[in-house]
Amino acid sequence: MATRLFHLSDPHFGVENEAALASFAQAVADEAPDAIICSGDLTQRATHAQFDAAAEWFARFDCPVVLCAGNHDMPYYNLWERFTTPYKRFQSLYAEVGSGFESDDVVLVPLVTTVRAQPRFPWSDGFVRKRPLAGTVRQLRGMIADTRLKLVFCHHPLLAHDDAASNPTIGGDEAFAEIAASGADAVISGHVHIPFDQKRERGGHTMRMIGTGTLSTRLRGSPPCYHVLTCSRDEGIGVERRELDPE
Repeated sequence: MATRLFHLSDPHFGVENEAALASFAQAVADEAPDAIICSGDLTQRATHAQFDAAAEWFARFDCPVVLCAGNHDMPYYNLWERFTTPYKRFQSLYAEVGSGFESDDVVLVPLVTTVRAQPRFPWSDGFVRKRPLAGTVRQLRGMIADTRLKLVFCHHPLLAHDDAASNPTIGGDEAFAEIAASGADAVISGHVHIPFDQKRERGGHTMRMIGTGTLSTRLRGSPPCYHVLTCSRDEGIGVERRELDPE
């Protein structure tokens, strides 16, 4: 039996789409996926109230909830906290509702693509540092004989939407090449609020990039949506896109 994962991203509590979130929650109740993955931007401005709202919403689910932080999940208004303990509020939420997940079909491996500050402005796009990448690659290489599907999850897409465009994620090309060479089957992400499913190549290695849209009111030309990922050792990764009414 294949593993079914519900992948959402960018709910941006504070400007969330309540109807879209309700539709997602109803689908979880009706279909009982094996796990939920949220690839960042849980909040709009990383306020305590917004994290509380996110925690309350995610706590309703009985299945494992796998989370990573997005660029919006570091404090905007408290610069001291942003530079000293940027993930403190996210980590408190994770301790309350988050978990890891693996099954007979799939292993989820995290990659951090957010930083507290960058040598450019704004600081919203991705930045893959050497140390987090090394940790992800080390975990993948430790499972090189494992025949399960290996999904790396992060907030930012590692590559631009096509190879003719400039990559907004600093270090993304190198990260993609190393992760693909280390045995990952796909990297899943959010951030851009537009869904995609592509096969891309770097360094002679091909890997899928799968990104879902937003469940917030911050639409960028695509309706709210989420993905249902069906993962099987024999059949690979199936992606079902579920688009919701923008209203």
